[in-house]
Amino acid sequence: MSESAKLHERRIRAVAQGVGSVVASYVDHGRGATVVDVDGREWIDFASGIAVTSVGHADPRVIGAVEAQIRRFAHTCFMVAPYESYVAVCEQLNALTPGTFEKRSALFNSGAEAVENAVKIARHVTGRPAVVVFDHAYHGRTNLTMALTAKAMPYKHRFGPFAPEVYRVPMSYPFRDGLDGRAAADRAIDVICKQIGGDNVAAVLIEPVQGEGGFIEPAPGFLPELAEWARGNGALFIADEIQTGFCRTGDWFACDAEGVEPDLVTTAKGIAGGLPLAAVTGRAEYMDAVHPGGLGGTYGGNPVACAAALATLETMRDLDLSAAARRIGEVLTTRLRALGLPGEVRGRGAMVAVELVLPGSLVPDPGRTQAVARACLREGLLVLTCGTYGNVLRLLPPLVISDELLDRGLVILEGALRSTGCETAP
Repeated sequence: MSESAKLHERRIRAVAQGVGSVVASYVDHGRGATVVDVDGREWIDFASGIAVTSVGHADPRVIGAVEAQIRRFAHTCFMVAPYESYVAVCEQLNALTPGTFEKRSALFNSGAEAVENAVKIARHVTGRPAVVVFDHAYHGRTNLTMALTAKAMPYKHRFGPFAPEVYRVPMSYPFRDGLDGRAAADRAIDVICKQIGGDNVAAVLIEPVQGEGGFIEPAPGFLPELAEWARGNGALFIADEIQTGFCRTGDWFACDAEGVEPDLVTTAKGIAGGLPLAAVTGRAEYMDAVHPGGLGGTYGGNPVACAAALATLETMRDLDLSAAARRIGEVLTTRLRALGLPGEVRGRGAMVAVELVLPGSLVPDPGRTQAVARACLREGLLVLTCGTYGNVLRLLPPLVISDELLDRGLVILEGALRSTGCETAP
């Protein structure tokens, strides 16, 4: 019996079945853009722990920073006895996130926690209850963020009732709706005005490029018009940059591409090289409006995670990982589009998706999508699926991946697409 099989038997007896895994094998270690399981099998990593390990596995700077910090102290709780690294992370977030206005930040543990706190801030500032979210959105698994998330299975099924005053409107989805950005924004705003009322809206919350929903990139102009509407109606525009942030899309943040300046930005995932850390960053007057003690948490901004974040940001700057993401994206999209797949290859930077449909139609093909993912795993490539219809392959390689590993991974993916019968589109 393999070591992974032995571990799986232990898992069955110890771990709740509601916690799923993509791979049946168990990881022993990772380096750069590869992971190796307990039986010595290696995978090229096109998942990055869902866009977390952007600087790769076992980044030397992150390791050094974590080791140094853990020898000094692991925890005091910033709300009890503060420390410099929390302040330094906030300073860097204030400088890096979109917008030239004065900002403040607060640190948390996870993306869902950051989103919840952004909603708290928006409601506190505006005195309004309603939060506008979008079709295909994913914002987390807590009670409030399940309400904000669109997809029922597996995220919401039989977990209700959910938090109230959350309203869903149509997303710009060019592959399926054929609308330009202005028309799609006008459609969404019309729903807001008719069904919610602009005076009731505390926040418009959106992923600039949707993640779990299918790597859906809205048509140009959609985000700027929504942001303009929000500000004109006294609502806060919140960008959920948890998956798109920190160089992933070829800019530090996805909002940078159209010059959108959100009132609040939520971040997590790629911020700390694999350690749990999240943040809300926004306009100083909004962030400072909340009373002392209204924001925080026992582990939020843990000093070890903060040390990892500072090292991660240093690596991103020194290696210019925004440029690396653009190069990776160009290689991925060029090679995959050349296959003439039935569906769409889309993405920005190193956040690339393949949406598979039945040839000659827009009918989703989740069966083939799953078959491609399984074929990749058998051949040593770790990929993820996503999308409301379960028909999207999502590719999130570490931004430090070498050209040779990127090519090897693409060869496996191309072979999997061909072997599962992804015919050339008519």
